[in-house]
Amino acid sequence: MEQKRIAAIVGSLRENSYNRQLALAAKEIVGERAIFDIIDYSEVPMMNQDIEYPAPEAVCLVREQIKTADGLWIFTPEYNHSYPGVLKNLIDWLSRPISKEERQVLSRKPIAISGASPGMGGTLIAQDLLVMLLSMLNANVMNSPRLAISNIAQQADEAGHLALSTSLPYLQKQADAFLKFIG
Repeated sequence: MEQKRIAAIVGSLRENSYNRQLALAAKEIVGERAIFDIIDYSEVPMMNQDIEYPAPEAVCLVREQIKTADGLWIFTPEYNHSYPGVLKNLIDWLSRPISKEERQVLSRKPIAISGASPGMGGTLIAQDLLVMLLSMLNANVMNSPRLAISNIAQQADEAGHLALSTSLPYLQKQADAFLKFIG
């Protein structure tokens, strides 16, 4: 049996963001049970129908990574009670049909959502808004368990490196559930 593939998207482009570190921790937890790739979408331009067909190379690369993955795991911060603009821009590109013959890549794609934030609310609002958007795009969102870590800085050292002292068991539970969810 072929090994499952998980594509991961981090909603922050910052190199050492808490959510990138959370994605790396999830990758470690998944281990050999699946191939886990964090997608670099930093070169994806702003969505613009003038350049939609043919799509820019950076968009084609991300689409292909998601298309060939068995599941997509999104790690998002919460900015002003929503998900980041760069994440919305990427989803806008992914929501468009690849061609007249091929639908968009998020339709029926199993998706898990996690997030970490320095605030008290964690990323609950951002995640709920993502679920609404992804559901409209016909994605197969795993609603439970979701992980929304608040006060994330309390689980990091002075240099900002995550230890996930209290959240690690919840991330492990979500990883196990997602692997079952994608079959």
